[in-house]
Amino acid sequence: MDLQLLLSLAVIHTIALASPGPDFALVLKLSTQENRTVALASALGISVAILGHTLLSLTGLSFIIHSSEQLFMLVQLAGASYLAWMGIGAMRAALAHWRDPVALDKMQKSEGLSIKNGFLQGLYTNLLNPKALVFFITLFSTLITPQVSLMTKSTAAVLLFTLSLIWFSFIAMVLTKPKVQIKLKKASPVINLITGLVFISVSLVIISGVLL
Repeated sequence: MDLQLLLSLAVIHTIALASPGPDFALVLKLSTQENRTVALASALGISVAILGHTLLSLTGLSFIIHSSEQLFMLVQLAGASYLAWMGIGAMRAALAHWRDPVALDKMQKSEGLSIKNGFLQGLYTNLLNPKALVFFITLFSTLITPQVSLMTKSTAAVLLFTLSLIWFSFIAMVLTKPKVQIKLKKASPVINLITGLVFISVSLVIISGVLL
């Protein structure tokens, strides 16, 4: 087993996890507006998606998708559409809160997300993000050579999944503490607005890349 390679992957992936993006924005949003179980479910969904990207890259399927201009374009458009839809939803929630905060609070309490929906939002947010696909292709094509053993590859997949789950679960656990959540709930419109802007910005970057 190549421990130096695994350490390099761990460091690079940890830096990527800590970078602001749709995954962090989603966990932030759900942690401040939903219960802890839903927030943790979204963390699991993101981690499962990262495991999926890892396996696709290790098996070469991601490279095949990226090499096909039409197929990769479809993936990009599908991902950009989902991110834009999520972004618009978040911004609409922010505007609705400013218009009638009391009514929106009542609606959110009665229509909270299920654990399944929290998981799926996390899964789709990462899995349908073409930028994540390209990141893992680049990462593994650079560090994983044909000489790397199956044991090292398998350990790498488990390692990245575990690091992702620990990171996003940690964020969810911290932000869903009652005292923290009460304080952050007051900033829900701003969080929704920022989340919407992040999702829409990433979507526009993806679409501009396709068109250009």
